[in-house]
Amino acid sequence: MPLSRKIEGDIQSASKIRKLFEEGIRLRGVHGAENVADLSLGNPVVEPPEGFVQSVCSLVQVKGGMHRYMPNLGFPRVRETVAKTLSVDGYFDGLGPEHIMMCSGAAAGMNVVLKTILNPGENVIVSAPYFVEYKSYVENHGGELTVVMPGDDFSLDVRKIEAAINSRTRAIIVNSPNNPAGVVYSTENLIDLAEMLRRWGGDGGQTIYVISDEPYREIVYEKGSFTSIASLYAESFMVYSYSKSLSVPGERIGYVAVHPEMKDGRAVMNGMAICNRILGFVNAPALMQRAVADVRVRVDVNDYRMRRDRLKGVLEEWGYEFADPQGTFYIFARCLDDEEAFIERAKDMLLLIVPGSTFGYEGWFRIAYCVDDHTIELACQKLKELAQAYQS
Repeated sequence: MPLSRKIEGDIQSASKIRKLFEEGIRLRGVHGAENVADLSLGNPVVEPPEGFVQSVCSLVQVKGGMHRYMPNLGFPRVRETVAKTLSVDGYFDGLGPEHIMMCSGAAAGMNVVLKTILNPGENVIVSAPYFVEYKSYVENHGGELTVVMPGDDFSLDVRKIEAAINSRTRAIIVNSPNNPAGVVYSTENLIDLAEMLRRWGGDGGQTIYVISDEPYREIVYEKGSFTSIASLYAESFMVYSYSKSLSVPGERIGYVAVHPEMKDGRAVMNGMAICNRILGFVNAPALMQRAVADVRVRVDVNDYRMRRDRLKGVLEEWGYEFADPQGTFYIFARCLDDEEAFIERAKDMLLLIVPGSTFGYEGWFRIAYCVDDHTIELACQKLKELAQAYQS
């Protein structure tokens, strides 16, 4: 075979989300786009804020080295701006540009962090349901992903997480607001986790890092409900992407912030700089670094709130059980039948939803409601018809 054994295996188990997205393209070609409700991919239809568009247009005209290489961690002025913003917003005290690495989106940031800290054979813990590609990211760097089941309300079960820790545990990934569940972990829940990890690492014990994956933190529906565990625990990495907050997922721009009190923070930053290079990212895109540094606007969350509330109403009316969607643009609901049979029946009705087993939580499904109004209304009708089919 021309491919490595690992990649051959990865192709066989490729993301069901992407497969559904491609299936949606095929079905639209056969049945017409207006008849297919594709809720599979978190690919926002909302356009970027005008302020971001204006920033990009103005920067394209700038001369004098705009597009040249810069330090692997990113432009110093951009990193300083990010550090100041995080400090003003109350995430950290004492954060400076020396604690920031600009990266090509959160996926790149996660891979750089894992490459920097992870030794072959070590494990990384995550609470289900979890973003499907975490497993690949960890395995990219010789690690193993350990999955822990959540509480009944999809909160972090700190006791189960502690029980999963062993001598090979290197890090825990925390994703809040959570993809796919849409839940926002409470401050109390995160404090419990941070206190447990400090106890574990006390008196010269084992340091366990937290990687806080936060691409959805601006898309929350109750003001003040989001807390970053990276603010609560010194051995933390905050991984952020502008993909969702500015609705620019194709531009691949974000950053990693290292807690200023991390014990070996300087060495970690040096490691991240070289890992950004040797992983082939080299540096985050120059134009996008400058664009996001100069922009304070964000997408209007109310656009997503209206879509969420419309779908919630239909799901409640027709007897679907679902997690309380406090953030993101996803709803996670229980299947009305065996998962595989339910997903296939939905697809037969031209409703594309992602099975919960993709996220390590079988028997549920994810709806991505970052779609246009027509697709929302079509999906509501198909969810109703799907429930009626099971009730008849």
